[in-house]
Amino acid sequence: MHSVESFGTHDGPGIRMVVFLQGCKLKCLYCHNPDTINTHGGEEYPIESLVQRAINMKSYFGRFGGVTVSGGEPLLQSKELVHFFQRLKEEDIHTNIDTNGRVLNHFTKELLDNYSDLVMLDIKHMREDGYQMLTGQKNKETTFNFAKHREASGKPMWLRYVLIPGITNTPELLHEMGNYFKDYKTIEKIEIQPYHKLGIHKWESLGWEYQLKDDRENTQEEIEEAVKILGNYFKEVKVN
Repeated sequence: MHSVESFGTHDGPGIRMVVFLQGCKLKCLYCHNPDTINTHGGEEYPIESLVQRAINMKSYFGRFGGVTVSGGEPLLQSKELVHFFQRLKEEDIHTNIDTNGRVLNHFTKELLDNYSDLVMLDIKHMREDGYQMLTGQKNKETTFNFAKHREASGKPMWLRYVLIPGITNTPELLHEMGNYFKDYKTIEKIEIQPYHKLGIHKWESLGWEYQLKDDRENTQEEIEEAVKILGNYFKEVKVN
């Protein structure tokens, strides 16, 4: 595990306890938590201690809050998360996974189908060349296969998408994403994150080069246009 945040308000519905797990197979150029990428970092933490911490926060969760597991990529530890989410559901606590959708093994399917009230799926790019450029890995189709599995389950899903001018924020790509997902019944909303450079200092502290330092942030007009386009395809578009 990397860290735990209490009272998260941007990681799913309501007030949430957010558990950040260590390790990710992607190295996204805009990652604002690069310190979670190393799969050999982090600390072991007893599941029951996390469950008790969540129980202690139940009065703050209210009707809509709960626990979100993020990262890094949490589904690299999907086997352990099955037990964690089992315990949370026994305590009637809402569960959510924030994932890039690259892991869809037996344990992940059990976690998704039986214990995950919500999934927030990060869409990195709609095209293979863009996906490889942004993440350093091949095959975006893993993400879409993940989305198909969640859709088939009939359980809620949110999409997340980072807007980078000229890279992910173009009308063509936004329409492409909308058309791809427009018939999905489980997608409750899409959250868009305007590009920012708040994580540069973390990259520098790790001794890594931040390759998007010369890329500009979105104008307000570009953000509004993206919301307008995506609004044609999704029930709700939220700007984080």
